[in-house]
Amino acid sequence: MLRTRIITALVLLGGLLAGIFLLPPWGWLAFAATICAAAAWEWGGLGGFPAGRRSAFAALMGVACLLTGAMSGLASDVASPPAGLAALYLASGVFWVAVVPLWLARKWRITGAAGTVIVGLVVLLPPALALAHLRMLGPWLLLAVMAATFVSDIAAYFTGRAFGRHKLAPAISPGKTWEGAGGAVAGVLVFALIVLAASAPSMLDGRTILLVVPLLAAFTAVGVLGDLFESLLKRQAGVKDSGSLLPGHGGILDRIDSLTSTLPLAGLAALWLAL
Repeated sequence: MLRTRIITALVLLGGLLAGIFLLPPWGWLAFAATICAAAAWEWGGLGGFPAGRRSAFAALMGVACLLTGAMSGLASDVASPPAGLAALYLASGVFWVAVVPLWLARKWRITGAAGTVIVGLVVLLPPALALAHLRMLGPWLLLAVMAATFVSDIAAYFTGRAFGRHKLAPAISPGKTWEGAGGAVAGVLVFALIVLAASAPSMLDGRTILLVVPLLAAFTAVGVLGDLFESLLKRQAGVKDSGSLLPGHGGILDRIDSLTSTLPLAGLAALWLAL
């Protein structure tokens, strides 16, 4: 199993890096739409959709990502603030920051086809568009945002295993601890400071650190919410993984659960900084 996980991870990493640095804008947007469609297929499964409805929802999400991205200028070589994405990012941000904590506390269930589609749109479409948006602004920017999310997951896992004593959400994900969450924040802070020191050392001063630390802590916390939210949906659906597309890793949603919440916020921050 470990060998399979490592091989799959290396293939995914190689494909991701090749896509980020080599694909043209329209090709990367198509890749983002493909990821969105694959995640929607798994989302439909968690929502109890039969095969035909799952296929229709996956196609709908893929086309919605392509059309919205193209109309926002994400298929173009011209790097300009994409029009129309702010509302989607804001809706996503409100969902993750204001709705999901209450959702997790009360353990709500998604009911009905309409609920599955609406929540799926909020959860899946904004991060797919942010994937294309951030890459348009620069492949290294996208890679840094994604790497920060991955660092958070890895730091949480190893810190939790080594020092975890207090459960974060035992009824949702018994393996997660408050110590792991603290390790995730620390890991992201260290990663960000290293990146900042390497790319813009002149900005590494006390004022910048005081500004960046709470923002990165909030970024990490939102990523944890994304992870817990998918864990709750899987627990309610009675499945261990969202799918089986990635050998040793489960499904697409299992790998992008934290990114569904962090990418839209990063996209929103990029739009705000461009004003």
